Amino acid sequence: MNLLSGDTAPFELRRAELNRIHQSLLARENRPVEPGNGVFLRWENPVLTRDHVPLNWRYDFDPARNPFLMERLGVNSICNTGALYLDGEFHLVARTEGYDRKSFFAIATSPNGVDNFQFRDLPVVLPETEERDTNAYDMRLVQHEDGWIYGLFCTERKDPDKPDDSSASIARCGIARTKDLDLWERLPDLVTPSPQQRNAVLHPEFIDGRYAFYTRPQNDFIGAAGAGIGWGLSDSIENATIEQEMIIDPCTFHTINELKNGQGPAPLQTELGWLHLAHGVRNTAAGYRYVLYLLVTDLLEPWRVTYRPGGYLIAPEGRERVGDVSNVVFSNGWACDEDGGVFIYYASSDTRIHVATTSIERLLDYALNTPQDPLYSADCVAQRIQLARRNMGL
Repeated sequence: MNLLSGDTAPFELRRAELNRIHQSLLARENRPVEPGNGVFLRWENPVLTRDHVPLNWRYDFDPARNPFLMERLGVNSICNTGALYLDGEFHLVARTEGYDRKSFFAIATSPNGVDNFQFRDLPVVLPETEERDTNAYDMRLVQHEDGWIYGLFCTERKDPDKPDDSSASIARCGIARTKDLDLWERLPDLVTPSPQQRNAVLHPEFIDGRYAFYTRPQNDFIGAAGAGIGWGLSDSIENATIEQEMIIDPCTFHTINELKNGQGPAPLQTELGWLHLAHGVRNTAAGYRYVLYLLVTDLLEPWRVTYRPGGYLIAPEGRERVGDVSNVVFSNGWACDEDGGVFIYYASSDTRIHVATTSIERLLDYALNTPQDPLYSADCVAQRIQLARRNMGL
């Protein structure tokens, strides 16, 4: 292709082909993978990948500036999305990472929650605090009873106490709010007793007139061993400060969350308690393994766990195991429609976003009737023998 001579025909042909492929991807119909496990259905195709990102966010379509129609601002991955069902549509606020490793938030909307997601014209413009965000990612969305939609996310900055270590980071919980997912107001970062803070989530309701948070205390940027999912209260959201963190779901030896864990999205309210989706991490010879698990807390005392089904709910399978950070599933977004249908949006290997569909009824049945991890192999065998004998007697 030689456009230096002024011939733009090859440019226009390449642009047309890029558009054709992109529109075909956006319109691709998704299908459930039957028969599933009875708890949820995975869907065949990822709902968002880096190829779904609008072409005009990636290419300069001026032939004078970009004669070979190269991708100027590449997208490495799209993952870890907040989710909200609002006005009959499903909205995802996805972590979108460029080739430069910087993440930003982009909103995609679908009428059915499983395919045909379309991005808004432009990425989210997120206001900054006086201390600029080097990176911002993994937003949890919640419609709070105070009337605002809040987005809590991780803001990452250079550790000033380690100037010679170019990888030394500090993680804080950033807070923004909106009425329409379009214009965002930035609030001061959450202040907690922990040196670092990631995976913080706002509870949807006031607790004794105070804002309630699920936290994840950390001593350093990556490590959180020996901690767990925390709980704390703040008098204000405009200057959110937690003076005391209480661990409500601790890490436990030789389980799916022995190394660390964290709250996923904000919990869903049901008549039998609050449904929580969390991630658990354990170490392996091949590195960290992330899975998703469920628990239930009391309606009036959301910090008190009432049901803790053993094992994981979702683990990486097949192609989900391969990507930027392999053997990982992570979720910070689910949405519940008016019929009680639950759409779990989870990222695989920090690379793409999938959906699994279920219902409040099924998740409660799973949570209330799945035995808790008895923590010892002999007791796990006894559980299975008891189940087998019951079935043999049918």
